Amino acid sequence: MTTSPHTLMRIHFHLPEPDPALYEQLLALLADITPQVEAHPADYSADADLTGALRYWGQDAAGLVGVIRLRALALHAIPTSAGAGPSRMIAAMAAALAPPGTAIVIAPTAYDTAAFLRPQSATALPGIGPAAARALGRLGIITVGDIADTPIATLQRILGVAAGRQAHDRAHGIDDRPIVPATAPKSLGHSHRFDHDEIDPDQHHRAVLGLTEQIGAVLRSERQVAQGITLTVTYADRSHTTRTRSLTEATAHTPALTATARDLLASLSLQRARVRTLALRAERLQPADTAVHQLTLDIRDDRARDLEAALDQARARYNPRIVGSAAAYRSAI
Repeated sequence: MTTSPHTLMRIHFHLPEPDPALYEQLLALLADITPQVEAHPADYSADADLTGALRYWGQDAAGLVGVIRLRALALHAIPTSAGAGPSRMIAAMAAALAPPGTAIVIAPTAYDTAAFLRPQSATALPGIGPAAARALGRLGIITVGDIADTPIATLQRILGVAAGRQAHDRAHGIDDRPIVPATAPKSLGHSHRFDHDEIDPDQHHRAVLGLTEQIGAVLRSERQVAQGITLTVTYADRSHTTRTRSLTEATAHTPALTATARDLLASLSLQRARVRTLALRAERLQPADTAVHQLTLDIRDDRARDLEAALDQARARYNPRIVGSAAAYRSAI
């Protein structure tokens, strides 16, 4: 059996609903195959270096990817899609093309790598966004193959020196980034399941407000702050959409969490989508005493924080279920 010098995989776990605990179990399943696992909790995916595991398990790349996917399905009833190849970039691009329940494995030869890359749209190449694609398209460079065939000096004139060099290398399949073993950063999440598939945007907003209040209260009680927010919407057909955004500063302040969560909800343009569940997760938690709050001269911010502290004291003294709404915060300041 011949194996490639490097075999890397990107796997997407298609959870029916957001479930960080189940995701941790799936990562543990993956770690049983190889210790080289890098978690991506925002979309419930992970990268894994299978290079050393192939010989240990007596499998080729397609066989070992199949074993991993079968275990996820048999032990946790979670379908997956995956991509594998000689680099992180190839694995991620293959995984993005694989329909749920399938895997695409790219052989490590120069021929197979080129055959996979060259027909892809230029925007499929990491680092080529819409603006770069438009600039390239004006010169008739519309596929990864076109980028590979373009002199590097031309790419650098169009995209800039660093971006042009990167596009040239990646169009030729060059990506030396290793898998950096890392578990999912500590996070805190709550979800709201509607009694029926909800199409009312006002109900969506009320649910998000309630989730931010719950998360903010728990963060403050545990003296933690979050550096980002992730919103996941699960629809009536069990498909889901996830959006993540970093906060301007690490915080447990409910109005700040609410503002970011509402922006995420608005960015989804749900309109009359039939929503079954909304889940909100505070990402990349850290101790509150390590965070720095940028002082402002806005008296409304001070009043909101004073009100928040009073509500926290009321919860602690009388009833943990006592909450104030983000709308009440605004009306009180």
